[in-house]
Formats: sequence, C-alpha cells, structure tokens
Amino acid sequence: MITHSSYVVEPWCLRETELSLDVLAQSESVFALANGHIGWRGNLDEGEPHGLPGAYLNGVHELHPLPYAEAGYGYPESGQTLINVTDGKIIRLLVDDHLCDLRYGELTAHERVLDFRTGVLSRTAEWTSPAGHAVRITSHRMVSFTQRAVAAISYEVEPLNARITVAVQSELVANEQMPHDTGDPRVAAAVDCPLAPEEDFAQDTRLRLVHSTRNSGLRVGAAADHIVEGPEGTAWSSESEPDVSRLTVTAALAPGERLRLVKFIGYGWSAQRSLPAVHDQVDGAVAAARSTGWEGLLAEQQAYLERFWSCADVEVEGDAQIQQAVRFGLFHVLQAAARGEERAIPAKGLTGTGYDGHTFWDVESFVLPLLTFTAPDVVAPALRWRHATLPAARDRARQLGLAGAAFPWRTITGAECSAYWPAGTAAFHVNADIAVAAERYVDATGDETFERGPGLELLVHTARLWHSLGHHDPEGVFHIDGVTGPDEYSAIARDNLYTNLMARRNLMAAAATAARHADRAEELGVDDEETAAWRDAAARIAVPYNEALGVHEQSAGFTRFQRWDFDATSPEQYPLLLHFPYFDLYRKQVVKQADLVLAMMTCGDCFTAEEKARNFAYYEALTVRDSSLSACCQAVMAAETGHLRLAYAYLGEAALMDLENLEHNTRDGLHIASLAGTWLALVAGLGGMRHFGGEDGSLGGIGFAPRLPEVISRLKFTVLVRGRRLQVDVSGSTARYTLVEGDPLRIMHHGEPLTVTVSEPVERPLPPVPVLPEPQQPRCRRPADRVSGATAEDEPVC
Repeated sequence: MITHSSYVVEPWCLRETELSLDVLAQSESVFALANGHIGWRGNLDEGEPHGLPGAYLNGVHELHPLPYAEAGYGYPESGQTLINVTDGKIIRLLVDDHLCDLRYGELTAHERVLDFRTGVLSRTAEWTSPAGHAVRITSHRMVSFTQRAVAAISYEVEPLNARITVAVQSELVANEQMPHDTGDPRVAAAVDCPLAPEEDFAQDTRLRLVHSTRNSGLRVGAAADHIVEGPEGTAWSSESEPDVSRLTVTAALAPGERLRLVKFIGYGWSAQRSLPAVHDQVDGAVAAARSTGWEGLLAEQQAYLERFWSCADVEVEGDAQIQQAVRFGLFHVLQAAARGEERAIPAKGLTGTGYDGHTFWDVESFVLPLLTFTAPDVVAPALRWRHATLPAARDRARQLGLAGAAFPWRTITGAECSAYWPAGTAAFHVNADIAVAAERYVDATGDETFERGPGLELLVHTARLWHSLGHHDPEGVFHIDGVTGPDEYSAIARDNLYTNLMARRNLMAAAATAARHADRAEELGVDDEETAAWRDAAARIAVPYNEALGVHEQSAGFTRFQRWDFDATSPEQYPLLLHFPYFDLYRKQVVKQADLVLAMMTCGDCFTAEEKARNFAYYEALTVRDSSLSACCQAVMAAETGHLRLAYAYLGEAALMDLENLEHNTRDGLHIASLAGTWLALVAGLGGMRHFGGEDGSLGGIGFAPRLPEVISRLKFTVLVRGRRLQVDVSGSTARYTLVEGDPLRIMHHGEPLTVTVSEPVERPLPPVPVLPEPQQPRCRRPADRVSGATAEDEPVC
C-alpha cells in the first residue's frame, strides 16, 4: 500500500490522500487504533463502506467446537475466537434525506492521517450528495493510552454550497454483520451474532449496551456520552433496542456554520462481575473521560507517546520508506501491548481477527525483545499473563504424560486451541521461548521481585517439562524426540536444533535462578539433585551436525532428506501450504521460515563465525519465507555474516509486510511480530545488538557490531538497560555510544569492551566487512533488492 498512489511516505505519520475502495480492508488494518485493551479497526466513521468491521476487547472471545475426522486422546476439544464486540465508533450522517455513503454521490476529497506522535487518526472528507449538496466532514479518533477503558471521537460537519438539514446518528451497535470466511486457514473462524442482549439504555446524550457471550460466558458492556455543539435550533433525541443504542442530533446549517459532536466511549468486560457492576464500570469510564475532556485526552495521549518515543525511536537516514515503516511498526507494537495488563498479546494485536485473535510463540520471541529494551514496563504484565495460565499448562503437561508445564501453541485464555497437533502440541519450543523471555526481561531490568515470583515459577516448570520430554541415550547424550521447531514445513523431528538450544538455555537459567533464590525454589520442591539433572541435560544436549557438508542440521537427518523441487514450483504456488500436502512438505528439504537461522540469532554463542556463514548460506537456499516471521531473522543473520545488501533487502520485506500487503492478508489484521521484526532487523541486524545474560544475576552484558549497507547513511537508536538509557549513533565509518542517563555502562563494540558514562560518550571505528560469496535463494523467492529495485519476478526463470 505504501507504493499505492493514495499513500504518501512521511517520517512521522501514515497519510492516505484519497479513498481507494480496492484497498479499503487493508487500510482498516493499518489505520487501526488500540491500547492493548481496546482495539478499533480503521473503519470509516459512517460505518459503510467497509471491508471488515472491527471493535475488540482483549480476551473477549467465543468458543466453538474443534471437529476431527478421527478423535484422539489429548486433542483439544474447544476452539476460541476473538469476536467483534459492541462498535462504538459508528457516526452516521444524513444530508437532507441522503445517507452519507461514499459509494454514492461524489467524493471530491478524502484524506486520513495516522499521527504516530499524537496517537490520533484524523480524517477530512468533502462529499456532494446525489442532490448536489456539498459538505465537509472532519473527524479525529483516539483510543486512550492513559485511560485504559476509553476511546473518543470528535466529528464535525459543515455545508459548503447551500443551506442543509443534517442528522448525525451516533451509535453503539452489537452483532454487526460480518463478511464470510474465505477458506484461508489463516482467517478467523466465523462466529455469527455472538452477543446475547442483557441491557439497552438511552437517555439524553447517554447510551449503553450490555451483552453476554453465548458460550464463553463473558459479560461485555459499552457506554457513551456526548457533547453537542451547533447553531441555535440544534436538537437531539435518543433511543435504544437490544443491539443498538442511538443518539440522533439534527441541525439546520448554513455555509459557515458547523455541527460538532464529541463522543466519549467506555468499555468493560468480565467473566465474573454482575450486570450492575459492568453497567457501573462502563458508565464510570465515560464519566472520567468526559471530566478530562477532549483536549485533556489529547494532551495525555501526546505526553504518553513523547515518553515512549524518547526511549524507542529509531532514526534511519537514506531510506524514507524504512524510516516511516519502523515508526509505523513501533507504534503498532505499542498499541498491541501498552495496556494489555495481564492479557495475551494477539498475533494480530487488536487490528483484526486473523488467526482467531490467538497469541503464539512469536510474542515472546519477536515482540517482547523489542519491548524489553524500549518499554520494559509493558513486558512484565505480558509475562504475568503467561504465569496466570500456569495451572492450565501444568494440567496439559499431565495430560501428555509429562512433568512441569506445557504451554499452548495458540490460545486466548491459556487452553490449547490448535486442532493440528503436529504443528501445535508438538511445537514444544514455545515453552523455552516463554522461559527465555522471562530470563531476558529480568536480566535487562534487574526486576528481582518478578524473578523471585512469576519468573522463577515459569523457569522451574518449563525446565521440568524439558527434563521429562527428553532422554539420555546410552552414550549420555540428551535427545528431545518428536518435536516441531519454528519451521512449519517440518514436523515431529528428532533434535530440532532451535528447540534443543533453547531448551538448554531454559534448563541453565532455571538452575541458576533456583540457586539465587534457594528459599523460593525450595517452596517449589526444587532440590540440588533436580538442578544437577537440569545442568547435566543442558551440558549433554544433542547438537545435530553434518560433518560432510560442514553445516548444522535443522534437525537430526534433515540434510539427508530429498530437496524440494524448486525449479518445478511456480511463483503462483506460494505459499506452499495452500498448494501442497503437508505430508510432502514434511519429507523434503524446504523451510517455511527461519529455524536454524533463528537458532543462530537467539543462541549465537553456540556457533563460530565460520559455522554461521556456512549455515546461513546452506539454509538460505532452502527457505521460501511463507511466514511473515522469516525475513527479519534472515536480515539479522545476513548482516552478521557480512551480506549487507541482502540484509537490507530482508529489512525492507519485514518493514513493508503490511504497508505493501506482501502476504496478501493484511485485511485480517497486522503482523505484529513482523512489525517488531523491523526493529530487530535494524537494531540487532544493522546495529548488531546482542544481549548476553549473566548466570549469577548480574548484568550479563550488551554488545553491538554495527554495519550499514551503502544506501543507509545513518542509524540511530536508543535502548534501556537496567535503568540506563543508551543511545547508539552509527554513521559513515564510526559508531558513537552516548549514555543519556544512568550509572556507567559496560558494553562491547565488535568484541572490544568499553565503558560509557553520562559525561563521556565513546566513539569507535567500524571494521571492514568480510567479502563472502553471495548466498542463493530458491527459484523466484529472492527478496526485492532495495538498491536496484529488482524483485524475484525479474528473474528470467520467473
């Protein structure tokens, strides 16, 4: 979309200069507003036309059965789907007797701007009704970061060429009609009319609806109040019915006169609270918002974002698209998590219902690393949500005949919702991903309270899982059999390397943390014998390696599989999962997304530089990137192994995943992990940032090995480490490290130890980049080259 004629590249906003119905559904995702608790898709104020209506509350879902052709022990029986709750953003407009529907009449101007610094979506439209009466519509919309349950809209209409009578209908609407399922497994399961009415109310300018979900037993409330500003004679009335509560404002307007409506919306939900309690909850949220006022909410929003950007901004000189995209990504990652407060962070955030609104392992592996070093206060609640689901994870482990805790592959509440066990239950690496996220957070922040509490419990129970899941062979080597790694085109493998290395890190972290907090560990039943067993398993874990090829194996025996016939695969047959059976994919050397490459990124100290270079080249030729999670990982390792032009190409792919709708499913919501991956590709890739945890609880260390491709002339970013704010500025042939605040900080620059203080920034030269043969990609899967502009489709064979 960023290359669509309607979109302009600007550093601090996303601007659409005309309404294009062909990309309307995608625009609703990119213009979405959220705060981690409330999510509003960027639908037009008037409600229609739309691609996918959407108003969401984090955690509000409906249940549906998971059908199986053949049932089996341990199969999950119930699925969970994020549902569209009461939509509070609809404000319909009638000009004389014509409903303002932009598909009719004449739309002479239309602009929308999402401002990353104010957190406000602004819109201006000029529309002429079929009767020839022209109006200008100006609206501003926000979902508050500071008042968690609140969203607000300012909506204004004025005539341009004649005196008119207008009617503005501000509504709360439940059970909106939704589009039909497309058959794509990445799209949410359809749930029709999920909300059963319990209360509807309308009085003066106040509205309220309370519903309950039919199967999951959740009570959902929405309320609104309004401020009306118009010329003399402006009048209003309100009415309600079970699924609609409406305020109608009428006014006669001459050119130069305006009717303005400010709408404050409050949301709440609970699985336990009574109807009166939810009723009072949403009314209270609206009353607080109205007391703050529209201008007050705007000021709070801007101040919140100023604090965020002071710690999180990334400056890129030399590529305006990447500059816009990284800020777009940072803003949407913040929106996905900021006020989640012990709820899951869905894979699509709250921008759409793709993947049923589930959270996956990519939150801990891609989203939380970004937030840990830019907004750590958001990370602890996300990990506490995982901790809150520990009872369900322990039950699941017992069901599977294992010790410890087995966290779900995909979920909303903590219960496993994957009906396909080879790529769900068998993907045990999610447990290590969670444990390592907790370890990373503690080491980066020094949060001992979290470490002694939820952190230790997460580490202990996941370590117990690994020890019971694996086994020692007669030679003492520790194997983990029958698991699926990040690559979903391989399954039920022996010794998936990513899984094994992450399990080793999990086991070692659990033993070290238990030793630091022996009293708490004892309460959990941990003794010296158990921690010794963890350390032994970690020390003896299998690391598959093909001596003949000189490369590590993604899993034991993987390099001996038949290679996928890439020459016989046309560009139209990607993604492969929609055109070939999994049985065939599982038997071949073909990689959906970075797996061993991700292992090198997350467990880099387990590989030599030479091994990384050989591994990267080998798996680059097999990786088709049918997942949005792959490009950023490949960018990081391409940069580390010296392939800067390729790293730059993969950076572009990760950064523009949604802005250019590269996966053709942005309409269903944004790819939050890929947006976070843009930061990873820049900071961990071109900035070379690596975090090294210390087993004794001290700051293990943070290092940088920056390298810039020729097009990018400067890269500047900030990271937070144990109360310190470090600024890294890379330009030309030097890197400058400035400690903005905090105690002296020891860092590494390309292996050289440095100490940075507030009073003494440090500047160092960049070493030369090694010259290596350029790795090859599968036929027609080369990333777009951002220097020449060439794409895979430009290859003669494509």
